[in-house]
Amino acid sequence: MHKHPWTTVAILVSTLICAAQGTDKTPSAFQQLQALAGDWEEKDASGTVAKTTFKIVVANTTVMETLVAHGMEEMLTLYTVDRDGVALVHYCPTNNQPRMRAVPKTGNVKELDFQFTGAGNLPDLALGHEQRLVLRFNDDNHITEEWTWRRNGKDQVTVYHFARSATAAASRSN
Repeated sequence: MHKHPWTTVAILVSTLICAAQGTDKTPSAFQQLQALAGDWEEKDASGTVAKTTFKIVVANTTVMETLVAHGMEEMLTLYTVDRDGVALVHYCPTNNQPRMRAVPKTGNVKELDFQFTGAGNLPDLALGHEQRLVLRFNDDNHITEEWTWRRNGKDQVTVYHFARSATAAASRSN
């Protein structure tokens, strides 16, 4: 038998506490994603409108974003906690499904920088696909999404400056 069973218990408890402290930033970042629930819209200088909707699904474990941009078919993105980060799967009108992952920086999370980790139905990386998403939390009613489309090794960035829809923002302030 062990002479000091409490030493083993103390080491185990310390390890669990350290592990939990190391992931505190992930729930915070995911809670910020959950706080986006509702309708958002952007209107650029030419009057072109883009809309996105965030919805919390699957017993509060997933955030579903549905994005409709002018001249494009609907896109769907699912966000979930993934160990020390947040993962996403983007369902694209090009019929591929890029997977990306962001590991939040310490402190107050102001942005999530999702990096490409792979894709379903993408036999060749030279084919067009979403490569990166930078999601910035500007304030409670404004976010910025920077989507990087990669084709043949060349990147094209599309930026959306979304504001919470007026009716959703009014209901949040009540």
